[in-house]
Amino acid sequence: MSKKQVAVVMGGYSDEYVVSLKSGQLIYDSLDRELYDVYKVVILKDEWYFLGENDTKYEINKGDFSVTLDNNQTLKFDVCFNIIHGTPGENGILQAYWDAIGQKYTGCDFYQSALTFNKKDTLAVLSKYGIPSAKSVYLRKGEDINVDEIIENLGLPVFVKPNQSGSSLGISKVKEKSELLAATEVAFKEDDEILIESFLDGMEVSVGVIDYKGETIVLGITEIVPQNEFFDYEAKYEGASEEITPARIDDETRIRVEEISKRAYNSLGMSGFSRSEFILMNGIPYMLEMNTNPGFSPASILPQQAKIYGISITDLCGNEVEKALSKKNK
Repeated sequence: MSKKQVAVVMGGYSDEYVVSLKSGQLIYDSLDRELYDVYKVVILKDEWYFLGENDTKYEINKGDFSVTLDNNQTLKFDVCFNIIHGTPGENGILQAYWDAIGQKYTGCDFYQSALTFNKKDTLAVLSKYGIPSAKSVYLRKGEDINVDEIIENLGLPVFVKPNQSGSSLGISKVKEKSELLAATEVAFKEDDEILIESFLDGMEVSVGVIDYKGETIVLGITEIVPQNEFFDYEAKYEGASEEITPARIDDETRIRVEEISKRAYNSLGMSGFSRSEFILMNGIPYMLEMNTNPGFSPASILPQQAKIYGISITDLCGNEVEKALSKKNK
C-alpha cells in the first residue's frame, strides 16, 4: 500500500503564527512515517510555501494547493493537517478554500470554524442547549457606549474583549467605571466587535475535547492558576500561569464539566481538536469560549492532557489524518 501524503499546515496571519510553527513541528515529528509521507507547509500573509530538503522553499499553487518541484513533478497532498491558530486556519477561511478545490483537511468544517471564532455567536447558539455563560454586552465599532448603563447591567469588575477569538490579545479587566472607555479602545484595536462580560469569580478550567475512534471524549480538565489577574497572552504563552491537570475539583463537578463540554462539542457539530474555557462558580461551568485549533506545542495544554489520559501524540494525530481521509469530498 502506498503511503498517504500529509501536509502539516502551520503559520497563519496573526501574531500567533509563532506558536503555530511550534505546534506544527510537534505534529510533523509525531506522525507515523510507516503510514505517511509528511511534509511541512507554511502559510503566511505574504507567502505560502512548502519547505523542502535543506529548507528550500517551493511556492504553493493556490489553484489546487499543489507544489511544483525542481524536476517539474507535482506534489499533491492527500490530507492537510491544519494547525494554524487564528486567521485563516481557525476562522473558516482556509476550510472554505479547501472545500472549494476539493482538498481534504483535518479538524472541523468551515461553518464550525467560523462560528466558534465568534465568541458572541458561539455562546448564543450554546445557550439554546442549556450551556450557561457570563452576562454580556456586545458593541460594534462606532456605536455609542453608555458606560452607566453597562455597569448597571453587568456590575464591576468586567472583562472587555475582542469578539473574534485569537490569543487573548486586547483583553482588559476593568475595576473602575472610569477605565471602561479606554479598555474598549484597546479591544477595538483587535476587532470591530467587542464583548463586555460580567466578572465570574471562580476557578478557570481548560477542557480538551476530541472525537477519537468514533467517540467524543474529554481528554482532560486543566485548572488555570494565573499569576497575572487573568489568563492573558503572557500567561498563556510566556508561562505566567500554573496549569494543574487534572483540576482540583470534586467528582460531581468533574462529571458536570465533562458532560457540558461534550454537549457543547456535539451541539456545534465539532470535529478534531478543541479546547474550551470555563469558569466554575458554585459548581456550575460557565463557558467563555471554544478554540478549534488550540496550541499543540509540547508545552501546550492539549498534548499534556493526552499524555495524562494515555493517548500518544502519534495516535492522536494519526486519528485526525484517518478521519480526514475517510471524509467525503464536498
